[in-house]
Amino acid sequence: MHLSLKVIPNAKQNKMVETEGGTKVYLTAPPVEGKANQALIEFLSEHYHVKRSRIKIVRGEKSRQKVIEIL
Repeated sequence: MHLSLKVIPNAKQNKMVETEGGTKVYLTAPPVEGKANQALIEFLSEHYHVKRSRIKIVRGEKSRQKVIEIL
């Protein structure tokens, strides 16, 4: 399964919001040294009830727009 997400770091709480433009994920982690990417993988693993090793960032490692693959 592939997901297109817009990630918003430094938010007040971790949450996922469906909008007309797509899915936004708000994370409390800062976008420094990959912390937001790690927080995103952890958040998605809890949300979809899969292991963290089954989630990877396909595109957008350094961007807010990301494509995520869940195996």
